[in-house]
Amino acid sequence: MTEPVVFTIDVLPAGEGSADLAATVRRAEPGVPTLRVTDLGAARGDGIFETLGVVGGHPQSVEAHLARLANSASLLDLPAPNLDQWRAAIRIAAGALPSDVQCGLKLVLTRGVEGSGTPTAWIVASIAASDFTERRTGIRVVTLDRGYPSDVAARAPWLLAGAKTLSYAVNMAAQREAVRRGADDAIFISSDGFVMEAPTATVIARTGDAFITPRTDIGILPGTAQLALFEFYRGQGFQATEQLVTAADLMGADGVWLVSSVRLAAPVVQIDGTPVAADLDMTDRMNAALLARDA
Repeated sequence: MTEPVVFTIDVLPAGEGSADLAATVRRAEPGVPTLRVTDLGAARGDGIFETLGVVGGHPQSVEAHLARLANSASLLDLPAPNLDQWRAAIRIAAGALPSDVQCGLKLVLTRGVEGSGTPTAWIVASIAASDFTERRTGIRVVTLDRGYPSDVAARAPWLLAGAKTLSYAVNMAAQREAVRRGADDAIFISSDGFVMEAPTATVIARTGDAFITPRTDIGILPGTAQLALFEFYRGQGFQATEQLVTAADLMGADGVWLVSSVRLAAPVVQIDGTPVAADLDMTDRMNAALLARDA
């Protein structure tokens, strides 16, 4: 398998059962168009998605991803996902992937073709395109102004802060800006000075025996890999909390990581051109814990 495999889903309403959920999931023929250009996901970015890691043929943190998918659907006023159908689709898509390399699944739900009132859904199953050397070599980041304050979710819910939408143009622009500044990635800072998240990852920092991540009520996504790592930390006797974090907190930390479902944990080695402490031993322990997660 070299090219991604696409599975289309005949969307069932939430709670509606089926004698054969697998029959609602179809593998698309390679090279055959599967999406209409008038679909609002393609035309306006009006939809949501989740990306799951697949290790040894097993999709990781399925329930956490489905919970976040459902929350994003609610924020966008999309029909609630039929979670049993998605579970079946995830099993089928994961079964198409090799078990000897790291892979991923991208789950997508859109508002559908304009005027149809019927959502569109699909899963893309693919082999990871990277060997993730940054897990050992580290990542250089720059901090970028996100353009709104940390209370944006409460003051302006229509901005959809905290929803994982298909509208990722700003996130990709931030990563390009990071590269223009000689870095590898970015960390967003709210206009009132608090660390938020990276364009495609969650931020975690360590000070002594305490691990912290920014509070999700400041308008950021809850990280599924971060949730798994917090369970790991607590199981190892460390403190793990959500709190307000400043850029100065990151500069003085004993370790900073960008964490995501497929790349896993990558240590930050430089922030805005200044070297910062990197804990490679803990990085190895974190990634071992993430790779060992149950499906």
